[in-house]
Amino acid sequence: MSKKILSNKSNLQVLYEDNHIIIVNKRAGDIVQGDKTGDKPLSDVVKSYLKNKYNKEGNVYLGVVHRLDRPTTGIVMFAKTSKALPRLNKLFAEKSAKKTYWALVKNPPPKTEDTLVHWLKKNPKNNKSTAYPKEVDGSKKAILHYTLKQTLDNFYLLEVDLQTGRHHQIRVQLSSIGCPIKGDLKYGFDRSNKDASISLHARTLTFTHPVKKEELTITAPLPNDPLWNACIV
Repeated sequence: MSKKILSNKSNLQVLYEDNHIIIVNKRAGDIVQGDKTGDKPLSDVVKSYLKNKYNKEGNVYLGVVHRLDRPTTGIVMFAKTSKALPRLNKLFAEKSAKKTYWALVKNPPPKTEDTLVHWLKKNPKNNKSTAYPKEVDGSKKAILHYTLKQTLDNFYLLEVDLQTGRHHQIRVQLSSIGCPIKGDLKYGFDRSNKDASISLHARTLTFTHPVKKEELTITAPLPNDPLWNACIV
């Protein structure tokens, strides 16, 4: 069952909300959870939204279920109850939630569709991962499947299904086949996007509701950008 946007208040685009979960469409530049920058995280923005909407006194409970890289956009889910959080954590840990991403890349992929398997190793000093064709010390196996969805003027739209969830996985694996994501200077694109984003969007999320036990598919509208606007939706 697909759900539509419920709210767009205070620059927060809520895609789905019930008593147990809230799903929002993250903007580029938002951090999901607080970090050393000290910038206000998306989790705090959602807490403020819930506090105001329901006139809550005191602290608002909100559990972070998963994250997106700061320059990416798209679906982020939070748990509104302590009952839902461990169930959602288990769902993501067991890879039962299906996440689909859209990526705009400059170069055509070697094949119209393929499964990529690499071993990724993260360097915490520069917050960057390197892809290897075989296992190396400290590396983790990374698997994704991509499909060429649309050919645009000078760019290619890829749909990506993740089978594992590694650090910068989509970014580094696509770069390794000669398809760096638009705006991603860290992984080989030649110039940044004006808003410092990268053209990677968490497009859909399909999962079984942790309490209601019904299957939901949530779709996040694309960023309002001329290139994204040219994509088939």
